[in-house]
Amino acid sequence: MNEKYAEKLVDELFYGKLPFYKVESRTGGDSNEAAEIRRRVLERMINQKLTAIAHHTIDFNQLVGKNIETPIGVAQVPMGIAGPLKVKGDYADRDYFIPLCTSEGALVASINRGCSAVNRSGGARSKVLKDGMVRAPLFRTPSIEYAYKLVEWVNNNFKKVAEAAQRTTMHGRLEKIDPYVVGNNVFFRFTFTTGDAMGMNIATIACDEIRKLIEEACPYADCIALSGNLCVDKKPSAMNLMQGRGKTVVSEAIIKREIVDEVLKTTPKDIVEVNWRKNYIGSALAGSLGFNAHFANIIAAMFIATGQDVAQTVESSMGMTTVELLENGDLYISVTLPSLEVGTVGGGTSLPTQGEVLKILDCYGAGSTPGENAKKLAEIMAAAVLAGELSLLSALAAQHLAKTHLKLGRGVKSE
Repeated sequence: MNEKYAEKLVDELFYGKLPFYKVESRTGGDSNEAAEIRRRVLERMINQKLTAIAHHTIDFNQLVGKNIETPIGVAQVPMGIAGPLKVKGDYADRDYFIPLCTSEGALVASINRGCSAVNRSGGARSKVLKDGMVRAPLFRTPSIEYAYKLVEWVNNNFKKVAEAAQRTTMHGRLEKIDPYVVGNNVFFRFTFTTGDAMGMNIATIACDEIRKLIEEACPYADCIALSGNLCVDKKPSAMNLMQGRGKTVVSEAIIKREIVDEVLKTTPKDIVEVNWRKNYIGSALAGSLGFNAHFANIIAAMFIATGQDVAQTVESSMGMTTVELLENGDLYISVTLPSLEVGTVGGGTSLPTQGEVLKILDCYGAGSTPGENAKKLAEIMAAAVLAGELSLLSALAAQHLAKTHLKLGRGVKSE
């Protein structure tokens, strides 16, 4: 694009003659050029150069229409590496480095310390207990009698409903339907397996096809919302805590008492007390949906690094930490994540940086069998959460939390 034409577009945007989202229509569909034009307009508006936002390796022509609209550049988050972490799962079975995107000083170091303690005690055992992405449309009926009639029809026609869903996807499959009735409202919680995709779009598109079938077969039922908030997507909920959404995964380890002393600088007994009083009494007092120290720290950092939907950190970081003092003095620790929503294909996993991170984790793309890589990623994430939880509980037990954040979060040297 020649400079004269570019400046003309900048002027049109600046004076409101051209909407930001229509710039591609004037650049021949080139989203890289459109991003530069939009950025130049913003620079003029705020009288500041946006050089950091402009500095990237992303090709927006590959992303617009799939990952982003009206791009102007990128936001970069520092990435650190923890580990390696020894993980033994049904799908993950080796030592893995843990990539983490964060701006919180001390987080990577803390997880790294947890990895060391777990490794020296034999590693973490992870297991995916359930796998299913959920979407829950809401239907309105004239009365409770019709609500009951609608539920009865859906329950009696599972095969027809599943076939309608199957028409929309090669990888998704309807597994079960849970109906909930409130007055004349009917919520259907549809659960799908979605292969290596996180699967929210698969479930949404399949549910739209199911909606058409239901409204045709049951003309008294109107779909008010394709998502009726019972899914439950991007919101904390007892529903997901109890029933799960995405992957329900557990990771556990037995940390030898001498490792607790040598690496974590505390005792198993003190860790047990912190977990009980902080994670259980404190969380209960706060009315928390989940009883843990900082699952969200690790989940968010790994979600950004691996291209997951970061807003789903909300439900993915709900969960519980259990800690027990064993008879021989060793420490048993486990983390349970009932609603870990991850995938290795689709969404942000196709971005260049995130794709490289998934390769570090040996989870890139589709597995040799459907769902294999996504479950492997879930097992690794759960083990990383375990390492992070162990380290923070230990720091609290040893009264090291503030000193560590002064050193690694503020750069204050120890006396």
